[in-house]
Amino acid sequence: MRNKVGKHFILVFSLGAMVMAAAYARLPRFSARQLRKPPPKIIRTCCQFGSDVSMVGIPFRKVSAVTAPPLLGAHVYLGSKSEKNGIIYTHTGGFIDVGHLRDQADWTAFLYYHLRSNRDASYYILHLGREGADKKLIFYPSPELTDRDLLNIAGHIAFDLSMWHEISTWFGISYVPLIPERYSSFSPEDIYSNALGVLLGQRAIQSNDNYEEAMTEIIDSTLIALDAVPDIEQTKAAMNQVEGIWWSRKEKLPKGSFLIKRYYDAYRPLRPWLIPEDVDREPTVIRLEEFTERGKLLTDYYSLQFHTGYRIPVKRIFPDRQNKLLTNLDFPQVVQWIHKDVDKG
Repeated sequence: MRNKVGKHFILVFSLGAMVMAAAYARLPRFSARQLRKPPPKIIRTCCQFGSDVSMVGIPFRKVSAVTAPPLLGAHVYLGSKSEKNGIIYTHTGGFIDVGHLRDQADWTAFLYYHLRSNRDASYYILHLGREGADKKLIFYPSPELTDRDLLNIAGHIAFDLSMWHEISTWFGISYVPLIPERYSSFSPEDIYSNALGVLLGQRAIQSNDNYEEAMTEIIDSTLIALDAVPDIEQTKAAMNQVEGIWWSRKEKLPKGSFLIKRYYDAYRPLRPWLIPEDVDREPTVIRLEEFTERGKLLTDYYSLQFHTGYRIPVKRIFPDRQNKLLTNLDFPQVVQWIHKDVDKG
């Protein structure tokens, strides 16, 4: 199996070679209604890490947000009850949150459509709703941008938006009022799953098949490539191997102390966390493209702006800043600040 996984590493995750081979002849086939407004800030319900977890105020109920490859169902753009999402353990990709993966694939498709559709504009502004801040994308088109570049820019923006979700939930922004989501912020599987979703969304966009059909097939083949466990009980067993190390069953959700370890290394090649029994396995490391075909930074062609409210301590992180505006270029420093703040206890 390890030799097979090594071959799939090249085929599944070497996006640059696959993109260069693609024709980019068409946009994802969505209706005008689907693409008129940005996806909601929460497309699919987030899955908390752990298994058989207790919740505050709900005695005798244990929650396990896990699933298995045979249960997933077909991919549906922006989600459907037919999707049976959850967390799956893979021997070379660690824990994969399929809901997160699907969300970032859909965001990549949505953004690619808008970038392609506005590539001839002098500049393009897209308002992305509110999530602890008013979110705005500014795109700076250029004739030198190829279709490959636009697809990589779309993926980069989608990943940035997923990072904003991790950041904003850390600072107390939540989907449901009065229920904090810090317990799931920078969870061990989130960032890797988000980046993987971007890559799979890019592959689906390149496919000759309908986007949703392509995503369904690509998710299945990727889980095989990553050597996913076949059933829910084996994912629960993997969760149990890191209980008391990465998470604590003694803590009830939504307490922030539920997670013992959090994944902050978002701005380098992403290495999945593997359980102790897989310590000798070669992890599948993934990295999103950072440069255009001409060698320029993708971030030269867009800016994400976040006009934050009182919850985000912008002036504590950036003492010299005169306003509460953050951009995607600030994220590495914000994440570093969060990490240091956690280490202080």
